[in-house]
Amino acid sequence: MAEVICPDNVLEEINVDELLARVMAKKNAGLRLSQACAVCVNGKYELSYSFANDDTYEYTTLRAVIDLDTNVPSVTAFYPFAFLYENEMKELFGVKIDMINLDYHDKLYRISAETPFLKKEGEEK
Repeated sequence: MAEVICPDNVLEEINVDELLARVMAKKNAGLRLSQACAVCVNGKYELSYSFANDDTYEYTTLRAVIDLDTNVPSVTAFYPFAFLYENEMKELFGVKIDMINLDYHDKLYRISAETPFLKKEGEEK
């Protein structure tokens, strides 16, 4: 049985311009993309991409805080399955993600509400 290593989780705040280079470095290091998500906080998006090292149990999250009208490059060139995460961010929050390898064009969930998790100006939390 392998020894379980339990290091601290690492959160790295990055600029969206760094996203592709940083994701490519994680891919080249053999890390697994374990999740990507968006939240809307104080009128900005927080985009988080988390990577796991299955040998050392290290867990690192890249986080970019962006304006609502900022376009974000897709990471599907490095992690093809990220199309699910990115379609979700796009459809539920309205994140503008460019060049998703498999873009569902806001039909992933087939919901009637447009960007249901993005609070509109003047709405209560």
